[in-house]
Amino acid sequence: MAHPAMSGTGTTADDDPLQTAVWRLRSRACWADAAALLPPTTPAASLQRAALLVERCLYTEQGWEEAEDALRTAEAQAQSDDERGAAACERGQLAYAATLLGVRDRADEARAALGRAAALIAPGAPGRALLDFRRGLLAENLARSPQAARAAYRRAHAGATAHDDPLLLSFTWRHLAGLALRDGELAEARHGFSESLRIREELGYLVGTAPALASLADAETDPEATRLRTEATRLFRLLGGVPTWLARQLTPPTATT
Repeated sequence: MAHPAMSGTGTTADDDPLQTAVWRLRSRACWADAAALLPPTTPAASLQRAALLVERCLYTEQGWEEAEDALRTAEAQAQSDDERGAAACERGQLAYAATLLGVRDRADEARAALGRAAALIAPGAPGRALLDFRRGLLAENLARSPQAARAAYRRAHAGATAHDDPLLLSFTWRHLAGLALRDGELAEARHGFSESLRIREELGYLVGTAPALASLADAETDPEATRLRTEATRLFRLLGGVPTWLARQLTPPTATT
């Protein structure tokens, strides 16, 4: 199963003390604590707070009502097209997560919200790369259209490169690698998974490191695959079983007699 995050907003590149604190909490799976540092008093703060809580839903399968409340606040405060588009993008992501994780089928809502976002966020704008990535997720995991997903991921990859968003790049690398693995392109898959892991380790994105390790393990052979999966399991347990969906990937098949 493939899973995304929000954009790299909140990394420590600009040395903003608040954003540094938010990033450190977020990267360690403390989304509620990170969101608490962002009172919803401005459109930007409300959007970032909503994005954090939407991401928590995807990683923990909990907190849906709190994310909905935060998202409604962000939608109400949005003033510019970019802000309205970003809120619509988060609305689409929340609906996608609910559908993917079997909470409720909100696929139509996800498509409509991301379509709204596409009409509001200008091509080439910073938020467009994240939108393209999320449209790729819908194509891959809900529409079952790997070709459309690959095209969307490539657009997102180019946009993340242009806007220097390394965290988003770690996701585009990983998802393009996943499609390559599905097609039997092992060398391409290993390269993409390795790049994703490298970026996450450099950023200190702890909550995303275990999934990156597990993905790379799927493209490797033993003993390297076992080593990577063991390390992924260690980090997964360290974070209290987050992301929840990774448990299925790390659990070895039951032996049959």
